[in-house]
Order: sequence, then C-alpha cells, then structure tokens
Amino acid sequence: MTLAFTVPGLTEAASEKAVSILQNRLSQEQEAALVLKHAHWNVTGPNFIAVHEMLDPQVEVVLAQADETAERIATLGGTPDGRPEAIVRNRTWKDFDLSGRQSTTDYINALIEYYDAFIADDRKAIAELDELDLVSSNIIQDHVQELEKFQWFLRSHVA
Repeated sequence: MTLAFTVPGLTEAASEKAVSILQNRLSQEQEAALVLKHAHWNVTGPNFIAVHEMLDPQVEVVLAQADETAERIATLGGTPDGRPEAIVRNRTWKDFDLSGRQSTTDYINALIEYYDAFIADDRKAIAELDELDLVSSNIIQDHVQELEKFQWFLRSHVA
C-alpha cells in the first residue's frame, strides 16, 4: 500500500495499518446498507410496515458511517475502495444468508445475528486502532454506539 501522505503525529506504518483496518470496516458498512435494504424490500407478515419503515433510516446511518470511514481513510493518505469487489475481497465476516420473502421475525432475527458479528468486528477494530490512531478509533466507537442502538430496536421487536 502506498500512502499519498501521513497525518502529523502518525508514522507511515501506523497509518498503513489503520487504513487497512478502516478499509475492512468500510466494506462491512457498505455491505450492511445492502443487507438492510434487502430486508426492507423482502419482509412480510405481522408488523410489516413498522419493520419496513424502521430499516430505511438505518440504511442511511450505515451509509453515513461508510462515508465517514472512507473520508478518514483519505485523511490518513489512503485510497478508500468502495467498489463491490472490495466488499467481497475484504470480507472477514459471515455472509447474510437469508433471502427472498420471509417473515418480519425471520429477518429481524437474522439482522440481530448479523449485527452481533458487525458490532464484534467493530469492537475488535477499536481495540487495534486504540494502539495506532485514537481519532480513527473514536470514529468507529461512535459507529458502534449507533449500531448497538439499532440492534436494541431489533431485539425489542422480538422480545
């Protein structure tokens, strides 16, 4: 990886590692928006409209997170990769495997499981970034706070 520059106070090695971690987070954030939109289009049954309408704002949240992550990558001198093949190449997490028209309960439970892994991956990134770049770590911490809040919304539907 070649950085265009480094920010003051960070070594090139720390910047490169932070960019790599952030690129992985960017790819999962982009995928999460696609997964949420897929669920939005395909939920059926009881509480359809509530779940359908709850998902769109979360799509916007994770897309905003992806934008913030991409901008941090650029700030660190890296080149954010937002192409579909980057999502596949950077995948270190399990696929979201629910497809087609399914009940709201099935989609909610699948999204809760997806968010379990998403949040755990972000927390792992935070621990790594704490050693490299506190600004990047703080960005991902803010993302986790939003993801955990949305997961609470999901859990409240099936409690």
